Amino acid sequence: MGPASLVLASASPARLATLRSAGVEPTVQVSSVDENAALAAAEAIHGPLSPADVALLLARAKAEDVVRARTDGDEPECLVLGCDSVLELDGEIHGKPADAAEATARWQRMRGRSGVLHTGHWLVDDRDPDDGGTSGVVGATASTTVHFANIDDDEIAAYVATGEPLHVAGAFTLDGLGAPYVRAIEGDPSNVVGVSLPLLRDLLAELGVPWHTLRTPKEPV
Repeated sequence: MGPASLVLASASPARLATLRSAGVEPTVQVSSVDENAALAAAEAIHGPLSPADVALLLARAKAEDVVRARTDGDEPECLVLGCDSVLELDGEIHGKPADAAEATARWQRMRGRSGVLHTGHWLVDDRDPDDGGTSGVVGATASTTVHFANIDDDEIAAYVATGEPLHVAGAFTLDGLGAPYVRAIEGDPSNVVGVSLPLLRDLLAELGVPWHTLRTPKEPV
């Protein structure tokens, strides 16, 4: 089987960097999904969703939106991956903070405690059958428990002042400035960054795509 082309339906630099570090060079195509509207529409039909289901719902919405956009634009066929992350704390869902005040309040609540970072993954095989395409669709959510350090108000203020917490689900990172404030995790580290590489490998396998076919060949030295 020849190389498989992956499109990442996400604007997250961390997701892109995680895939690149594993040898995968996806094309980035950001979806136009209104996440609040998509969630409200789903809950109007199904009722309140669990945090894990919210992450999966939004990942699916992003992937399907990009697939539609690529079809309308006659883009090359490929595998499309949508991802979405939310932090569960006391059964409540937290995405990106709206502003510095919310990020500060979030950290004052999280410090010294534990939450669960859920990342939904939705993978659509939009390749031509002649290229091994299956028209298959698979999805799943990976969940990782995160234990936060008991940081003081000055540390919180200094971290929020960097601006980083405003751009990430849960108001923290494991691969950036927030790393010193995470004591430990239980589960897959890459999932906390935004894309679970082991889960993605499993989803690809369900579509008959070996992980190594996504890796970009390196030029001979």
